[in-house]
Amino acid sequence: MSQDNPAADTEGRLAREVAFLKALVRVPSDNPPGDCAVHAEVTGQLLEELGFIVERHPVPEPFVKSYGMKSVVNLVVRERFGEAKGPVIALNAHGDVVPPGEGWTFDPYGGEEKSGAIYGRGAAVSKSDFATYAFALLALKQRPEGLDGTVELHLTYDEEAGGFVGPKWLLGQGISQPDYAISAGFSYAVVVAHNGALHLEIVVRGKQAHAAMPETGADALEAATAILTAIYGERRRLYGIVSATPGIGSPKITVGLISGGINTNVVPDRITLRVDRRLTPEENGEEVEAGLTALVEQAVAGWDGIDIECRRIILAEPLRTLPGTERLVDTIQKHASAVLGEVAPATAVPLYTDARHYTAAGVPTVLYGAGPRSILEANAHAADEHVRISDLDKATRIVEGALRDLLKA
Repeated sequence: MSQDNPAADTEGRLAREVAFLKALVRVPSDNPPGDCAVHAEVTGQLLEELGFIVERHPVPEPFVKSYGMKSVVNLVVRERFGEAKGPVIALNAHGDVVPPGEGWTFDPYGGEEKSGAIYGRGAAVSKSDFATYAFALLALKQRPEGLDGTVELHLTYDEEAGGFVGPKWLLGQGISQPDYAISAGFSYAVVVAHNGALHLEIVVRGKQAHAAMPETGADALEAATAILTAIYGERRRLYGIVSATPGIGSPKITVGLISGGINTNVVPDRITLRVDRRLTPEENGEEVEAGLTALVEQAVAGWDGIDIECRRIILAEPLRTLPGTERLVDTIQKHASAVLGEVAPATAVPLYTDARHYTAAGVPTVLYGAGPRSILEANAHAADEHVRISDLDKATRIVEGALRDLLKA
């Protein structure tokens, strides 16, 4: 870095970072369908152009398909500083994105810049943090004096499918054993916990019959209404439970999909329900699943000709605050205060991410990265998703400063 004109250096770095992010946005990586190997290769090449050595870790096809995807190649970059006796810090962001949907006024894959913001699917969640983390690490490489430890980039591609062949794969295969993790963020806040989710498919089977003689069949839809009544009763009960973790609120339950039936004049013999049950950090996912299954079965107990099957689609445990997390929080808040001019709150959020796989492995983890004051401002997962270039710059400087403190020799 030039000692004569640091402002020019910062301006040059930001221009390169903006170009890097635009290039990532312009390569589709929708999940579904989850065919993300092409994006990983483009990302790998861009990182190599920055001078990084990139490890490519393809996940075997049977594992990828089992999670409803087509291709996953996880990228790892390792930079060791000093004697590398200090902590290993993982920086994790995901490159898969939800499909664009409708209502865009910008090209979802255009990476267009307007009024100081970059627009496109993934610009905020979380291709922006591919850029944040890569350029924060690049700054460490350019000025490594006084640092000791290792920083790893974990750039993965299955967050929208649960993170099972992304972070969980990297950790489970022993590819990485970090001491701390910082995962993709979406606002000024430092996220220390989030809720989890259980997705359950309920199949109600009965017996078809002519609509003129419904008594000769077993109406799966009638049975499903009893199950729905029980589920919505459970929703009202859950409203009375409030998590002790600020920002989480109460557990939630929603029936998001219903399908079934044969024709208008036939008693339906099969109805399928998809249920989303949000878990608070105090809850155990398997216990919640057992309780919900028992609730469903009890709702139709004794119904002649009705059979019930409950099948887990996904169980994402909450992100829980582990001992050691406070060091990450304090360090990030210190540098956020210097850059933003305000204290970045430590909070929890009522959604779930693949960062939970790090805490499940015993790694203290927070979510922090590029974003505005709230995720709603960025239109994340919505039309005209964007990140402000000023927020990208601020997050990069904050992450760089935090890493320097964490890696002090």
